[in-house]
Amino acid sequence: MFVKYCKNTDMKPIKIWLPSEDHVEENCMEQAMHLSKLPFIHKWVALMPDTHAGKGMPIGGVIACENAVVPNAVGVDIGCGMAFVRTDIPAELLKNTMTGSGSLIHTICGNILRNIPTGFNHYRKPQPSAVLDRAKSNADRYETDAELLHCIDDGYFQVGTLGGGNHFIELQQDEKGMTCIMLHSGSRHFGNMVGQHFNRIARELNEKWHTCIPSEWNLPFLPSDSDEGRRYLEWMQLSMDFAYENRAAMLEKVKNILSEHTLKYLGRTPVFSDEINCHHNYAALEEHYGKQVYVHRKGAIRAGKDEFGIIPGAMGSYSYIVKGKGCEESFMSCSHGAGRLYSRTAAVEKFSVEKVMCDLKANNVVLSKHNKSDVAEESRFAYKDIGMVMENESDLAEPVSRLFTIGVVKG
Repeated sequence: MFVKYCKNTDMKPIKIWLPSEDHVEENCMEQAMHLSKLPFIHKWVALMPDTHAGKGMPIGGVIACENAVVPNAVGVDIGCGMAFVRTDIPAELLKNTMTGSGSLIHTICGNILRNIPTGFNHYRKPQPSAVLDRAKSNADRYETDAELLHCIDDGYFQVGTLGGGNHFIELQQDEKGMTCIMLHSGSRHFGNMVGQHFNRIARELNEKWHTCIPSEWNLPFLPSDSDEGRRYLEWMQLSMDFAYENRAAMLEKVKNILSEHTLKYLGRTPVFSDEINCHHNYAALEEHYGKQVYVHRKGAIRAGKDEFGIIPGAMGSYSYIVKGKGCEESFMSCSHGAGRLYSRTAAVEKFSVEKVMCDLKANNVVLSKHNKSDVAEESRFAYKDIGMVMENESDLAEPVSRLFTIGVVKG
């Protein structure tokens, strides 16, 4: 970790879990400098080793704010995160057992793709949602932002859906050769609408107040004790709860699909264990260095002492289950993934579909995806080396399990 700090400016220090500034892209550092000059920043800005430029705030960024929330420091996929569960089914059985549609792993991945909507798709009928049911029964808490109310009704068709981009469902193999399930998804269109709505309100208010924060930084804030700030926190929590439920619903469906197929072809059903479900885009009120502050994690997970988390790599590489070390300097946070090395556009231009598909085949990774033309966007070539990311945050989290992709479903 190194620290960037200039005493003669109005900036707070920036602590970066990388060897030197040479490892941080210019746009990312510029955004971090903007964060360091926000008047409500507590202590310093923290950048995780997977950091790269985002919208307003770097992905892999963590800030603690006194009496303020910044919608763009959470982002529009509020509550995006990971879910994981371990099984007692040997991965070799999935690879070597043949069905009428190829190996068992091919059949399972194909079945997942057919039964869980991906990308912009959603269910044709409303799905069960305890989170949305509660929201409707407490509608008075949300009615001030009437333009968002339709998101609650729309959400019934989106809960249990995957999304596109870097979201995925993977079958993985752990060090003991056992099959595991990992998935990555968030609050879908729900959180997107909430994030955009309150970022717009914050921008309008900041212009009205003539704040010292330049509009081009794209970091408008809301006082946490203001009506607008309280409303954002209500809607953000609802989006987080929806994202958590979305992942839980998908995980349950994948567990059922796996169980049905292993019973049919292997004569047994899995025993599931070690389930984890965690966010990596959110803000939470926590105590750090003696103050109650809103910790914004945008592409970072909480890594409190002995707290379990998930750090995925790119498809065809390794992912990790980790245990937090409770490091205060990072506000008890660590990375949320490998971090992009190339933008989606640059990855498609640099790496051909053939190169990516050959790489997956060489690594015995089964891919289920409706349209493979954009497969390079999420290939392992588009991401940083997950091993190096883990090395650079050895003081933040301890790896407890390393997993390798054997099958992946993408939007």
